Amino acid sequence: MGVISKLGRVFDSAIGIMARLSDVILMFLMLSVCADVILRYFFNRPQAWIVEISEYLLLYITFLGAAWVLKNEGHVIIDILVARVTPRPRAALGIISSVIGTFVCLVVFWFGTVETLDIFKRGVPNPSVLEFPKAPLVAIIPFGSFFFMIQFIRRTFGFMRSFRDSR
Repeated sequence: MGVISKLGRVFDSAIGIMARLSDVILMFLMLSVCADVILRYFFNRPQAWIVEISEYLLLYITFLGAAWVLKNEGHVIIDILVARVTPRPRAALGIISSVIGTFVCLVVFWFGTVETLDIFKRGVPNPSVLEFPKAPLVAIIPFGSFFFMIQFIRRTFGFMRSFRDSR
């Protein structure tokens, strides 16, 4: 078994764990928002922290689950064109879209990392009810973008194999 194959399995496990964590966060959000509605309308005891935590966790769900969704080809595609072409042009379109996705994720990863480090160095607080430090809140952006970018690279190579095999 090759090193690339082992790394691929480790990566798949990592994004699988991230997706399961997204699932757990989503369940927590669902239960906490339901609890807040009940507390607000039946007991007149709203919990201010639930709205704030929900905002943060929605960001985490997005960046933790994006690579897994891409791996399973679950992202939205414009299949009106893709469905009408033969396998070789379909693979070419996949290569193009994956390269663009890789580049976008690289830019988000780069600037997200720079911004997160800057926020961390300056100790920027998040002016809100809970006053969490801002760096851990935005750190998920470069973290998730990195995994998303790697999955786009893997997808590019998969489409390149399809392109080569469809001669």
